[in-house]
Order: sequence, then structure tokens, then C-alpha cells
Amino acid sequence: MRLLMLGTGPFAVPTLQALASSNHDLLQVVTRPPRGRAKNSANPVWQAAHDLQLETWAPETVNAVDAQAQLRQLAADLLVVCDYGEILKPATLNTACLGGINLHGSLLPKYRGAAPVQWAILNGEQETGNSVIQMTPGLDAGPCLAQQTTCIDPEETAAELESRLAILGATLVCQVVDDIAAGRTAPVQQNPSLTTKAPRLQKADGLLDWSQPSTHIKNQIRALIPWPRAFTFWHRPQGEPLRLNIDKVRSVAGKPEAPPGAVLVADKQLVVQAGDGRVEICHLQAAGRRPMAAAEFLRGNRVQTGDRLGSV
Repeated sequence: MRLLMLGTGPFAVPTLQALASSNHDLLQVVTRPPRGRAKNSANPVWQAAHDLQLETWAPETVNAVDAQAQLRQLAADLLVVCDYGEILKPATLNTACLGGINLHGSLLPKYRGAAPVQWAILNGEQETGNSVIQMTPGLDAGPCLAQQTTCIDPEETAAELESRLAILGATLVCQVVDDIAAGRTAPVQQNPSLTTKAPRLQKADGLLDWSQPSTHIKNQIRALIPWPRAFTFWHRPQGEPLRLNIDKVRSVAGKPEAPPGAVLVADKQLVVQAGDGRVEICHLQAAGRRPMAAAEFLRGNRVQTGDRLGSV
């Protein structure tokens, strides 16, 4: 089949690489133009396409009339979309005779939206997966063409899980493309009553609430790596509160014995009271400093038992 690949972020790179080595004809790679801080650098899909010597196009919006006309001229059979960054209008999907398919990093209809991997970890899911859907105007609402499941390791971060899902998903996409070419797909409609949302995270979502259970705090930290990262403030006896990004913790057995956020241990270990027990902070980064182990941080900072961690 004649394919067009639409992708921008790192989640799409394994799928691009797999399609490029498949038996299908990858006509062109469509990606988003660089913006903001990344304005002068290539996005992951553009760089991967360049390495594969594939023709690449980055329109301001693929939904513009002139962009749709350019897509139509390519006469693609199918659009393959993954981590693209723009919702495709029906007229854009109709530029390919078979429409478009999308790889989404969740077991739809759970976690529709921009951050499915992060929300799965944040909510303590033990299992997740990928879905390939037939694209429709609704957000991640089209019928499922294939799904795959995988367990979530209790220590796995969102960055690590997303990388694994990207590799697994590339195989699933190629399987679906082969099935479409052979006419053997069996679309399954999503159950709207099972829908959950996974909206894009904000920086404020990283603020830790030490009154939460220790498992929730650990899940929040894992879910927010690499962005926006979980954070708290050390309320020092002298000076302004110091922001601390928290990158790794472990739960420690013990009954609540102090207010949430109170420092219980600050000698080689940094242990903090959570809502239902203790949390040992293993790795952190103070504002203006490099990331480091908690023991190293304690050697250079006079954290005392009874000090408070929390919001400003």
C-alpha cells in the first residue's frame, strides 16, 4: 500500500522506522514545524526521517486547504498517524482513500487524550498497552483495529514505559497495515461508558501533596518523569523555601507519627512523613543545582528532623 506517515514526537519514531523497512511504499513523512524553545532544532521524527533519507514535509497546519490539496496529490491509500500533535479534520483524513489509523498508548477507551502513559502510572494501573484505531473526528474515539497489553513495572517511569510502548506499538501498526492491505480487519467499536480522560499535564500537576498515601506519591513521581517532574519545597529554618525536584523515592513501612511533609530522618537518608506512612527520598535536584542522591544533598544542606516539606 501507499502510505503517508504523520508524526512528531519520540513515540512515533519506532513506527516510522518499521514502516520504512516494510513491504509498503512510504511516500512521505509529515511532521510538525519546530516551535518555542525547540524552534532551531529538528524534532525526533524529522531527524529519524532525515537519517532514513525520506522526504519530509512540515506544514504549519495539515488541515489547511492547500495542505489538504498537497496530500491529495500524493494519492496515498492510508494515513498512519502517531504522536503528531494536531487533530486531523475529516477533510484531511479523506485525502487518503482508506482514511487514517492512529497508534495510541493506552487500552482504549481508557485514557483518551495527550498523556495516556502518565495517567496510567499516576492512577496506579498495573497493566496498560497500545491501541490502533481507525481515525474519526472524535478524540481517540474510533473503532479499535488491534490492541496489545503489557504489565507496568512498579518502578517504571513514564519515560521508560513510553519507550517500551513505542517499540511494541511499531509491530502492532505494521500488523494492522498488513491486515488492511489483505482486507482482514475486524473493527471493534469502543464502549463510551468505559471512557476515561488523559489530558495534557501542567507544571502545577507536579506539586506533591504529602498527605496523600505513599503509593500515590511514588506513582506521581514516576508518572511525571521526564516532564513536568514532581516537586516540593523545603521550608528551611533560615532563608526562603527551596524548591526540590523529586525524581525517585521508596515507600518505608511505619505508622504515621508526625504531620504530613515532616522530615523524620535526615542523617544519610531523607525520610518524610506521608499520609499513611513514610517515604524515603532517594534522588532529587535542588533549584539551581544538578541532580544528586539524597545522601549527597544532605552532606551539603543542613536539613533537620522536624523540618517541613510542602507547598510554599
